[in-house]
Amino acid sequence: MHLACQLDDILPGTGVCALIEGRQVAIFRPTAEEQLFAIGNQDPFYQANVLSRGLIGEHEGEFWVASPLKKQRFRLCDGLCLDNPAVSVPSYPVALRGREVWIGL
Repeated sequence: MHLACQLDDILPGTGVCALIEGRQVAIFRPTAEEQLFAIGNQDPFYQANVLSRGLIGEHEGEFWVASPLKKQRFRLCDGLCLDNPAVSVPSYPVALRGREVWIGL
């Protein structure tokens, strides 16, 4: 596990990007609760590192992020593209230790 940031660095309803071992990881905090998700930051359709800046949504209890480019939605729990299930981004385990956010690669 790698220390990525502090919980207070992620405002509820937003995401941040952390560089961990040369990989850009998008870390999301969809609500004011301490539930966190981590997926790859690169939009696989445009090879642009932008997912951490996407809009977070929720449907039937599952959170997703819409890419700021063309709005493809990626499920936060596993990185699956909801608009094209043949495409996904990496998903990473997240642990909260006190107020520190740790990511497993």
